[in-house]
Formats: sequence, C-alpha cells, structure tokens
Amino acid sequence: MKTNRKQNTLLLRAFVITIVILFVFGWIAQLVSQRRIAAFDDAIIDVIRSNHSNAWTAWMKGFTELGSEFLVILIIVGFAVVLALIGYRRELIFYLGVIGCSALLNLLLKTVFQRARPDINRIVEASGFSFPSGHSMSAFTLYGITIYFLWKHLKYRWMRTVVILMGTALILMIGISRIYLGVHYPSDVIGGYLVSAAWLMMSIGLYERFLEKRWISRKFRLQGESNEGPSHT
Repeated sequence: MKTNRKQNTLLLRAFVITIVILFVFGWIAQLVSQRRIAAFDDAIIDVIRSNHSNAWTAWMKGFTELGSEFLVILIIVGFAVVLALIGYRRELIFYLGVIGCSALLNLLLKTVFQRARPDINRIVEASGFSFPSGHSMSAFTLYGITIYFLWKHLKYRWMRTVVILMGTALILMIGISRIYLGVHYPSDVIGGYLVSAAWLMMSIGLYERFLEKRWISRKFRLQGESNEGPSHT
C-alpha cells in the first residue's frame, strides 16, 4: 500500500506539472495567434544572431542536422533495433508510441495555428508552417525519451548526470540553431519544447505507473504460488 500511495503521488505530480506546462504553452499560443509576441521574438533573435560568423554558421548547421528528419529516423530505427534484440518489448512499444504520437501532435498543431515562417535573413531553407517547431519537438521527444531509458539503466549517478547534461545541451542547441538559421521564431522553439515536455511528462508518469502495477501484480501472484506450496499425490 505504501508503494501504491507513492506511485499515486508521483503520477499526480506528473499530471500537475503537465497542466502547468500546457497552461504556459496555451498562453504563448494565444500571443502567437494574436500576433502580440513579435517584440519578444525579435529581442531573442538579435541576441542569438549577434555573433554571426562563418564558423558559427557551420556549427549551427551541424546542430540543426542532429534534429533533421533523416537523422531522427535513423536514430529511432537504431534504438528500436537494439530494444528488440535485447527483448525489451514493452520499452520498444512505449518508445515508438511516444515518438510517433509526438510527430502527429506537431503536425496537428502546425495545421491549427498555420503560422508562417520568418522570411528575412534566412541562412537555410525550410518549408511548412512554423509553430510549434518540428525540429524542437522531435529533438526534445527523441533525446528526452532516450535520456529517460539510459537514466533508468545506468548504474552510477555520475553517468546519469553526464547523460542528462549532454542531452539537455543538445536539445537546447538544436532549438537555438533553428533561430540562428532564420527558419523559426524563438516562440516556435519554446512552444515545441513545452508541448514535448508535457507529452513526455505525462507519458512517462503513466508508463511508470503501469510498470509498478504490473510489478505488484506479479509479486502477489508469486507469493500466492509460494503459499500454496508443492502439491502432494
């Protein structure tokens, strides 16, 4: 019962955090729809592009490729194959489900808001609607769920810390690269992060709850079999 209460508390906490994140996203989305966020976007764009140089541009192109459709699919397939080979069927289903639903959610939101991309000072070309950023959502979801799996299975705390810091830095740099290259507004990137964060938070919370209930059920079943003892004829 104590474990069950703990899991209920963790699930409730995940739900509350998800609601708060979605509230912030809704506020930003409203500002985007009403076109009242230009000053905020312009201020951040000026900061990010203040150090414009050929070397910095090359770095930004490299980071944006880490969130490209081709590389994301390649990583998903590779990680999925690893999970399948080691027999982690539940993890594989969860992994693909979370990433697939995130992609569909991004497509739905882009269709709803239909925000045009920035059309000045573009360094690379991109098509489609702008809000929320697809690169930011896919990067946050993909690398976020990968960090979660690694965190669960790494033995040492310092390894977990390194993975979290590296993953967080990578996700942030992919978002910054989209702003620097002129294909997204800062609010697009922030919106993508928020939606993915809410989706991951709720998905992982429910998944952990499922694993805990399954573990408790299995524990009780094994205890029941043990209490029955061997049959005598």
